[in-house]
Amino acid sequence: MQIIKLNAIDSTNQYLHDLVGQMSLEDFAVVTARYQTKGRGQRATIWQSEKDKNLIISVLKKEIDLNPQHQFLLNIVVSLAVFKTLQAFKIPKLSIKWPNDILSHDKKIGGILIELILKKNTINKAIIGIGLNVNQIKFKDLPSASSLQNITGIHYDLDELLHKLLENFKYYFSIKNTAELWATYENLLFRKDKPSTFAGLSGDLFSGIIKGVSQQGKLMVKTENSIEEFDLKSIKLLY
Repeated sequence: MQIIKLNAIDSTNQYLHDLVGQMSLEDFAVVTARYQTKGRGQRATIWQSEKDKNLIISVLKKEIDLNPQHQFLLNIVVSLAVFKTLQAFKIPKLSIKWPNDILSHDKKIGGILIELILKKNTINKAIIGIGLNVNQIKFKDLPSASSLQNITGIHYDLDELLHKLLENFKYYFSIKNTAELWATYENLLFRKDKPSTFAGLSGDLFSGIIKGVSQQGKLMVKTENSIEEFDLKSIKLLY
């Protein structure tokens, strides 16, 4: 297993991306850092992390051979691998907030950022960035964030978490039944089949019920008159 451990870095995703162009790396090669200065999340957010407290990794997945139209499947596979890992450590009340935030007790404990490398209009490789809040206790100005230790009172070994996560990566990437993966992911969605409030592009609020995710990765929401599809930039789940 190829694991590159860094003391501090601006971004493990960027470091691994640069490394791919410089040397031959194994499938599931990992870059992990004790501290990250410019970690990124969805919607161009910054990932806040204290030194030595959290799991900060980027994983290289090679030989994917996937049509870009089906790229959301990667999101599903990675989300399920993280979910299954946390289940193994008995983290309670887990859910996945579309597209790929990992929640416990409705608090965010993990995030995923996947960057694609294409070859001849096909997804050839992916750099999978994962941040898990593990032993950090305080989160400044982030009332919706929590950590494994906050939730369970247990201090976790980061290496143990990493090895379990890589084991689940390999397992979920080996599954060829995409319908099974999709159904499992949808069943774990935060607030699925519950009346919820959303904000649209203009900031207007509306009510709806999450029904699932389309093949293009759009959130399917049942509104008053129909089931509508929304991409990440056009909708925000409030509660």
